[in-house]
Amino acid sequence: MGEFELIRTYFQPLAERSGQDQLLLGPGDDCAIQRTPPGRDLVFSVDTLVEGVHFPRHYPPEYLGWRALAVAVSDLAAMGASPVCYTLALTLPDASPEWLHGFSDSLARASECFGIALAGGDTTRGPLTITIQVHGTVEAGCGLYRAGAKADDLVCVSGPLGAAGAALDYLDAATLSSSQLAIMSRYHFPQPRLTLGQQMVGRASAAIDISDGLLADLGHILSASGVGARIEVGKIPVMNELLELRGPSARELALGAGDDYELCLTIPPAIFAALESPTAEGLTVIGTITSQPGLQLEGAVTGRVGGYDHFEDSP
Repeated sequence: MGEFELIRTYFQPLAERSGQDQLLLGPGDDCAIQRTPPGRDLVFSVDTLVEGVHFPRHYPPEYLGWRALAVAVSDLAAMGASPVCYTLALTLPDASPEWLHGFSDSLARASECFGIALAGGDTTRGPLTITIQVHGTVEAGCGLYRAGAKADDLVCVSGPLGAAGAALDYLDAATLSSSQLAIMSRYHFPQPRLTLGQQMVGRASAAIDISDGLLADLGHILSASGVGARIEVGKIPVMNELLELRGPSARELALGAGDDYELCLTIPPAIFAALESPTAEGLTVIGTITSQPGLQLEGAVTGRVGGYDHFEDSP
């Protein structure tokens, strides 16, 4: 199959299903055209996933399309943005129709779920690599940033942590228990917290998505804001299935494992107290911001915990 036939067969249909009126021109020309409405700022981010680094070799394409788009869209959620469109640069070792069918179907389901349209992209031959650039918009001057956390702000997370990190141990398992299946779902199908991110505009003082681990990503907020934090390890939410499988070490996974794609937010106490359901119900307070820089952990941590770094950690 040639490059242009590949695009027409598997990816042009995704663009034709676009419901985005801001995407004026999709695939087919040298560039796509996006119109940003008055009073909105353009928000964009790019993510690259490499086989053997970000996902295992021979990872099923039925999972990969969703996962690739979800991890990119999660960055929009962290900024409080509304998704509009994305571009896809796909490097393939070969043009397998079976693989392309599974990948494009998975990508289509994710596109529809997240309300984001394919605007264009590129294909080439080489080691399996997926690069996605996402575009969204946010009310002018109102995007959520990593900088802005203040002393006494509450540190909150949007959901349970650690499960996706635990899933790495079961990727090659022939059979899985119900608890392991629940853990695997968190890895295969991350859910960007778009609605929550949008609700936190004007409320959260700082935000980030948890991709490299809570400690690493919260550390980015602390560094950008010039503050510290005190975290109560026992308050970090974890799935019951993770507790069943890992016991006490579940909390260490919650601190250091990546790929959760939940949000970590800092929120002034008075604003948090005024939040209405279901927004407040989706957040768990795990600590507070301190004026003194540094990160203090209160609670039992028996092992080494830390986030992932591409140039310090082996794949």
